[in-house]
Amino acid sequence: MATGTTGRTDWRAWQDSWDRQQQWYLPDREERFRVMLDMVEALVGPEPRVLDLACGTGSISDRVLRRFPNARTTGVDLDPALLTVARGHFADEQRAEFVTADLNDPDWRARLPHREYDAVLTATALHWLRTEVLRDLYGQLAGVVREGGVFMNADHMPDEDTPRLNEAVQAHDRARRDREKAAGVQDWGDWWSTVAAEPLLAEPAAERFRIFGDPRTGDHHSDQVQSPKWHARTLREAGFAEARPVWSSPSDALVLALR
Repeated sequence: MATGTTGRTDWRAWQDSWDRQQQWYLPDREERFRVMLDMVEALVGPEPRVLDLACGTGSISDRVLRRFPNARTTGVDLDPALLTVARGHFADEQRAEFVTADLNDPDWRARLPHREYDAVLTATALHWLRTEVLRDLYGQLAGVVREGGVFMNADHMPDEDTPRLNEAVQAHDRARRDREKAAGVQDWGDWWSTVAAEPLLAEPAAERFRIFGDPRTGDHHSDQVQSPKWHARTLREAGFAEARPVWSSPSDALVLALR
């Protein structure tokens, strides 16, 4: 995705390729983002200060700033390669900023430029955390979201009460992905192979592999996923006034918590 100019790359193209790769796993990805932003507008208005939690390349920030011209976003992540893409893509965007922090570190909030946010948003990221770490994180987020503000997490949230349904949904989705993969769609490993081959991303990619493992051979640290009921209950226990799913697919959900 080089531009043909020495030392330059097309960061928009990298952002788009990330979105396409994620869309392969999550064909309803844009729908969950639409509902997420609808809820932001409904509950905190059209000029939010947003924390894009575990931001990756800044997909949520990108959609927030396109929908809300007077919004401000802070992206936080640990992945040096994804943050390189985010910082490149948003280099000329004064409304967006990015910080490096490890959500496993109890002091990660000290790296944020603001003490409170109107909305904290995250998607398809926190399943990397183990259950007890996620529980602690929810308690920390209760101190980041301002009173009356919102937290939203869109992620894999299967219902353990429906094992046959879950198995059928997984089989159906695997078949879809197999068809699309045969047609040339990049998966997670393919995308990271392309990143590692890009001169401007090779070094941050190598650092990313050191931190998280090599995504071309498997790098997810946690297979612990929880139901929407668990997320809503745990968020209320953490100090949020209300919490419930506001969108769902057969395998994923978007849980909203009101501070």
